Amino acid sequence: MNRVIIYASIHHKNTEKIAFSIASEIDSKAFNFYEAKKEDIERAELVGFGSGVYLSRFHKGLIRFVDELPDQKGKEAFIFSTSGMKKNFIFNRAHIHFKKILKKKGFEVIDEFDCLGFDTYGPIKYIGGINRGKPNSNDIKRAKNFAKSLL
Repeated sequence: MNRVIIYASIHHKNTEKIAFSIASEIDSKAFNFYEAKKEDIERAELVGFGSGVYLSRFHKGLIRFVDELPDQKGKEAFIFSTSGMKKNFIFNRAHIHFKKILKKKGFEVIDEFDCLGFDTYGPIKYIGGINRGKPNSNDIKRAKNFAKSLL
């Protein structure tokens, strides 16, 4: 089975750590959204999309990448994210919004994963950020277990 992961990880590489952890478990390639090609998606049977959560949304570059894809007609996908905040209304909103975008393109979203990430956005940078050291080894282990559950 051909699998691919497309991710956006901008500031602290939180999401990139999770992307490569998942990729190692499901024998897939992981590409930052600006390196990915539409052909990578077309050849894949399973596609993972991951992003940090930026003001309750996935990264706009990843959203633009998906918007430019042709219809995927039932292709299986999963999503994952890292965020400075615990799962709550705002965090869920990011997943809900991105799932709608994927479904519009014909993807069937089969599962999702999230974890905290080191965050220095806005005024919290003045206190040194929050969630230092996240994602940690426990988060990586959870991501790998999530990946195994996809197979």
